[in-house]
Amino acid sequence: MSIAWVFPGQGSQKTGMADPVLSLPGAEERFALASNLLGRDLLKICRGEGSDADSPSDLNDTRNTQPALFAVESLIVDELLRQGRQPDLVAGHSLGELVALYAAGVFDAATGLELMQRRSELMASAGGGAMTAGIGFDRSQLETLVDATEGVVLANDNSDAQVVISGMPEQVQLVSTSLKCKRAVPLAVSGAFHSPFMAKAAATFAETLDSVTFRDASVPVLSNSEPNPCISGAELKNRLKQQMTRGVRWRETMATMVGMEIDTLVE
Repeated sequence: MSIAWVFPGQGSQKTGMADPVLSLPGAEERFALASNLLGRDLLKICRGEGSDADSPSDLNDTRNTQPALFAVESLIVDELLRQGRQPDLVAGHSLGELVALYAAGVFDAATGLELMQRRSELMASAGGGAMTAGIGFDRSQLETLVDATEGVVLANDNSDAQVVISGMPEQVQLVSTSLKCKRAVPLAVSGAFHSPFMAKAAATFAETLDSVTFRDASVPVLSNSEPNPCISGAELKNRLKQQMTRGVRWRETMATMVGMEIDTLVE
């Protein structure tokens, strides 16, 4: 049996999600570290109890969502490793890629939280764009529409049945209303994530990454921008630098896993 660990990204958060992991060793310390870094009580925010009017208190605020998901997912990683479990491959969707890198030993939890704090702040400040999910669509028509519409890209190629487009609000609206699909769902995001419109944020994040040491991975990692197995710390850092401006190639990630005969996914 070949096992891959996969880590979800923004959109998988929910109020109370931290409570089941608080009994795990190191949980209180992990959340205390995150809270000190953020300057607000992340555990209270996870419980829907944030009340500081001078700082973001909503779990769905990108500045809280990303560190909160990293804290929860990294604690689950720690417990799996403590039980002696090991994946043959890891991958993560969007912010989940940073958890995958942590699971593969590329950096420690403190570094992961610092990177997540910086990433979330940069993405939250890069406003002005929009994202819409398309469900049950014609791929050839979608590709034609995106190619013909300046200011729109395919941000998340999740499967043959679900994608997300990203870009300028008017153009995203134009493509989503022109596309024949079962459903088009605008996403509650503050910017055009995973598109060229994130170039300024990506450049700043790249400077942060340059100051961090990436170790070679203990198991192969599939990156969002390049969904083929890699263990080189230098290459994994380079791929992460590209992530904000490039689409999440999740459909190809799953195809790669099939080709590598992965038969079990642990999310």
